[in-house]
Amino acid sequence: MLKLLGRHCILNCLLPNYFIIIKMKLSSFPIAREHSLIVLMIALLSIIAFVVEQTISETITDIFVYQRQLIAQGEVWRLVTGHLLHTNGFHLLLNLAALLMLWALHGRFYRIKNYCALFLFCALTTSIGIYFFNTSLIQYVGLSGVLHGIFIFGAIMDIKAKDKTGYLLFIGVWLKIAHEQIYGASTDVSDLIEASVAVDAHLWGAVGGLLFSISYLLFVDRQKKTSNLHSKI
Repeated sequence: MLKLLGRHCILNCLLPNYFIIIKMKLSSFPIAREHSLIVLMIALLSIIAFVVEQTISETITDIFVYQRQLIAQGEVWRLVTGHLLHTNGFHLLLNLAALLMLWALHGRFYRIKNYCALFLFCALTTSIGIYFFNTSLIQYVGLSGVLHGIFIFGAIMDIKAKDKTGYLLFIGVWLKIAHEQIYGASTDVSDLIEASVAVDAHLWGAVGGLLFSISYLLFVDRQKKTSNLHSKI
């Protein structure tokens, strides 16, 4: 299989205290269609892409991978599609595990529209961020940048819902990103996924999640005010 520069999806900011939070939050799964449909679709697309690449042809990688030169030539779909590809089975499984864990933790805040918008925004923010600020990265695959953005969204929604654990999650993920920026990523993970870990993707994904969350909450607040105004009239 073509080995591409990728990144792991382990949000290892889940320090020991986080396991307490997870236990508290996993008492009931958000299995309603509006909470889970897009998550399952993303997981399914990632699995299909991996299986096709492994069993039929690597053409899918050539067409959809984030590839800097080809993006510069106008193949802008790669800014999104590259996130659905993976370097090997371990990379895929780690990403899917993180995707499902975040759904279990924060799926109650997911809606079909807001999750689609969140995913696309974080995908674009991650890709555009590394395109302009990490010019040495030529090829890249993986969901981890997007997952960091989704993590930020969930933590902020926890805070909005007056769940104090959201503060711990929010601070923890930024500490984890700062650690990566200073010391780099784990070599064990790089060996496992057979690729270098693009820590800048985590940073830009988190920035995307933060920007989206602020915009989303402002939009929701405005909608509520407009609705209340109409009801009074």
